[in-house]
Amino acid sequence: MPARTLLLTAVAMLAFAGNSLLCRMALKTTEIDPATFTSLRLLSGALMLTLLLHLRHGRAAMAGSWRGATALFIYAAAFSFAYGSLAAGVGALLLFGAVQISMLLWGWRQGEWPGPMSLAGLLLAFAGLLMLLLPGASAPALGGSLLMLLAGVAWGASSLLGRTSSDALAATTGNFMRSLPMAALLSLVLVQTASWDMNGVFYALASGALASGLGYAIWYMAIVDLKAIQAATVQLSVPIITALAGGLLLDEALSLRLTLSSLAVLGGIALVLTARQRATA
Repeated sequence: MPARTLLLTAVAMLAFAGNSLLCRMALKTTEIDPATFTSLRLLSGALMLTLLLHLRHGRAAMAGSWRGATALFIYAAAFSFAYGSLAAGVGALLLFGAVQISMLLWGWRQGEWPGPMSLAGLLLAFAGLLMLLLPGASAPALGGSLLMLLAGVAWGASSLLGRTSSDALAATTGNFMRSLPMAALLSLVLVQTASWDMNGVFYALASGALASGLGYAIWYMAIVDLKAIQAATVQLSVPIITALAGGLLLDEALSLRLTLSSLAVLGGIALVLTARQRATA
């Protein structure tokens, strides 16, 4: 892998992990509420992506769709509300697991039937998520967990809808712009519970403009030089990066339950990816 691609990929993975860390830091340590965080994240992301698109094309030639925008909004809102009660590493694992599993299931529904190794990997990943959610002293909050799983499914749907686009940056920009009225409506409905401070606003803007907008743009640059199996495999690092950074920055314990669940979920997905690579070799 060329050094430039390696660097871009590493930065993109750090940005993806940064979304979880920034959201959790905002909701844990500042006064901002989830709806306001969501609206500011989507707004700053839309502005950053529009700027990048303008710099590339000389004009903001947006694409995307309302279906893609709706999936993006559901992901962003559920993500924010989930992190009101979830640790950063737990949330990232649930999100990543739900994204990958939902996309795999959709592919199999379309006729991409799994072989024995793929089926074993899927069952292992499901078992890992179930292990994490089983009742117990170290179990994450059920409500937050279900919201994060919803966020993962919505992001998977957004990714699937974007597969047909010939310009990922233009499609993502259009989806972000179309999501803004939905975010404004959410904030209006919950205006009585709205609150914020400067630190919370800073985290939300950083999440939208840097970790989301700029992070996605960097990822689109890196993915050009990556094989599909490489692009999918490298994302296995995101929950691990998030959990380690959550321990350092937010003093979140890396529990035995989370460790075992991560091994099962990420290992199961790795099995599926390995089976796919063998099938196409």
